[in-house]
Amino acid sequence: MLYGFARVAEVCLTMQYDKPKDECGVFGVFGHPKAVELTYLGLRALQHRGQESSGIVASDGENILSHHGMGLVDAVFNSDVLAKLTGHIAIGHNRYSTAGESTLENAQPLVRNYKQGKLALGHNGNLINASQIRNHLENIGSIFSTSLDTEVVFHLIAHSRQDSLEDRIFDAFRAVEGAYSFVVLDKTTLMGARDPHGFRPLWIGKLGEAYVLASETCALDVIEAEPIREVEPGELVTMRSKHLGVESFRFSPQQPKLSQCIFEYIYLARPDSMMFGQGVNSTRREFGRQLAREHPVKADVVIPVPDSATIAALGYAEESGITFDLGLSRNTYVGRSFMNPTQDIRELMVKVKLNPIREVLNGKRVVVVDDSIMRGTNSRKLVKIVRQGGATAVHVRIASPPNKYPCFYGVDTPTRSELIASKHTTEEIRKYIRADSLGYVSIEGMLKGVKERDNFCTACFDGNYSVTNEGIPRQLPLIID
Repeated sequence: MLYGFARVAEVCLTMQYDKPKDECGVFGVFGHPKAVELTYLGLRALQHRGQESSGIVASDGENILSHHGMGLVDAVFNSDVLAKLTGHIAIGHNRYSTAGESTLENAQPLVRNYKQGKLALGHNGNLINASQIRNHLENIGSIFSTSLDTEVVFHLIAHSRQDSLEDRIFDAFRAVEGAYSFVVLDKTTLMGARDPHGFRPLWIGKLGEAYVLASETCALDVIEAEPIREVEPGELVTMRSKHLGVESFRFSPQQPKLSQCIFEYIYLARPDSMMFGQGVNSTRREFGRQLAREHPVKADVVIPVPDSATIAALGYAEESGITFDLGLSRNTYVGRSFMNPTQDIRELMVKVKLNPIREVLNGKRVVVVDDSIMRGTNSRKLVKIVRQGGATAVHVRIASPPNKYPCFYGVDTPTRSELIASKHTTEEIRKYIRADSLGYVSIEGMLKGVKERDNFCTACFDGNYSVTNEGIPRQLPLIID
C-alpha cells in the first residue's frame, strides 16, 4: 500500500483542529504615500486572525480602488495588484467567517455606493441582532448582495437622515447590538470604532505624520509605527487631515459594563501584542502559572501543544519547577485536504500535522499543556501521539476553564451540544481523551491574571452573556421609515 501512504503525504496535509476559529483582523493607514504597502504588511502580521479571504481598499482623495481574494494575504496580493491600488488612505481586512458564508462576495472590506459617494467598511466581531434588522430592511425594499451581518451597517448608514457621515454612522451603531471593531474609509477620511462593551480590540498608532489603526499592536510593530492608545469602547475616531490629527467622538450616551474578550489572551491574539491594557505574553504565562498552582502533578517534563499553548506551558513549568521542553514537532507547511479519508487514514492524518519527539518523551511522565478543549476529539488524538512517543504517563492541563457555551460575539466556536464540557464532567472528559489526569484552570484563577477582572467576558465558560438578542432596538424606527 505504498501508493496509499504517498497520497496521504501528498494531499492529506492538514487536520481540522478542534479549536475555535479566530475572528478577523482589521488594519488602516491615513496620510502615508505607501498606505497600500503598509496595509499589506499589516495584514500579513494579522494573518493569524483570519485566513479565508483578504482585501484592501485605497483612496487617493478622488478615487477609491479595491482588491479582494480568497486565501492567505500573500496569495491574494502580489506586486502587480498592489501597484494598481494607489492612495494615501487604505484599509484592509483578513476574514474568518463567523456570520456569512466563506465566499468571495463576503470578502471584506465591503465597498458600496450611497448618496454621499463610495464607502468602504471592514468589521471584526459579530452583530447579534443583524438578522432582525436585515429582515426589517428587506421588508421595506432593501436588497442585500452578501450574507454578512456587516452589510446591515451600510444600509443603516444609507437610511440615516443625518447630514454628516459621522452622524450617519452614529445612527447605525446605535441600532446594532453585539461586538464590533470597524475600520471605515471614504475618499478623504479614515475612521475606526469599537462597540460600547469593548469586546474586540482596536489600536491607534502613529508613523511619522501618518496614523494607523490595527487589531493588534504586533501589526504596528511590523511597520515600525508607535502605539498611541486603544480606541475606547463606544468611541469613533476620525482622521481627515494631518493638521486635525485624531478626532474623537462618543456615540454611546452611557458606558455599559465592559465585556472584553478573555479568549484574546487565551488563544486568539499573538503573544507579542498588547491588549486591553496589558501584554498577551505575560497574561498567558500567568494563566499557566495559575494552572500549575491549581493542578500540580509529579512529572518529568512539561510540553506545549504548539504553538498557541507554548507561553502557558512555560508558565506552568516555571511555577511547578518541572523541566520545559518541546515534545511535539509541528508541520507548518500544511494546506487544505481534498480527501474524504477513511478512519485508518484519518488517524494517520493527525501525525502529518503533529509528530512526537521521542527523545523528549520516551520513558517520561509528561504534562501536556493546551489552551482549550472544545469537542475533545483533538485532545484524544494528542494523548495518543504523546504515548506513541514513549511517555509512561500523560497529564493534560488546560490553560482556560471548561468551554461550556458558544460565543456569539465574533469567535467561531462549536454549538453547545458539540462542546464536550457542556454535558460531561472533567472525569468523564479525562476518560474520553484517555489521559492519566486532566485539569482546567478555574474561572477565578484565570481572572487573577488580568487587570480589572470585572471588565472581561467569560460567557463561553459560565454562560453569563452581557449582550443578548432582544430584537430590533428602539432606535431603528427613528432611522428607517
